[in-house]
Amino acid sequence: MRIAAIAVMAALLMTAMPTTANAYNLSVTVTVNGSTEPVANAVVFVDSAEQAAPVSAEIYQKNRAFHPHVLVIPVGSSVDFPNRDNTQHHVYSFSPAKTFNIELYADRPAAPIIFDKPGVVELGCNIHDHMQGFVIVTDTAAAGQTDASGQVTLAIYPKGTEGSQDKVALEIWHPRLPDNTRPVTREIERGSEPAIVTLELEPEPAAEGSLDRLQQRFREL
Repeated sequence: MRIAAIAVMAALLMTAMPTTANAYNLSVTVTVNGSTEPVANAVVFVDSAEQAAPVSAEIYQKNRAFHPHVLVIPVGSSVDFPNRDNTQHHVYSFSPAKTFNIELYADRPAAPIIFDKPGVVELGCNIHDHMQGFVIVTDTAAAGQTDASGQVTLAIYPKGTEGSQDKVALEIWHPRLPDNTRPVTREIERGSEPAIVTLELEPEPAAEGSLDRLQQRFREL
């Protein structure tokens, strides 16, 4: 009886755990629509049974810019915003995924910001209008950024029976999307690797004044 009970318990545990038997690597190349120009630093992610553990990260300010310009983190992660400039900054966001306001400061804020919901978080500085940054918060471990050749490889752990589906839905984001408040979705045929997807992108913004609309929205709050 004891052996039978142990066998039943083991079977229940196996069915409760996400299966990784159908795990696979997905290679994606992102290019500009209508050309073969690669898109570097595009964020690509896929819904997956695996979720990455929260991390501690930082976005520092130097030469009146955010570094890195785009940070990709798992949901629940904390981000510090140290100021390495010789001037004060006022970092804020009013994005739905995370609204916060770090008033005028030098050196380092008293506490990091916890990003507890997935989504696109746009950063600004209320003192320097041209400063812009993004935090992309994901709820999947299958996430990454394209390299200089526009390529990224993701490890996919399908949910339930999703591994048998013919199509894979990619979520893709880039700061120069016409609407960069959310990713775009591209469906690809599973097994048609390397997958090539295209994006419509806005021209590179000017170094100064690129946050005029964001600054205006902040003042209207």
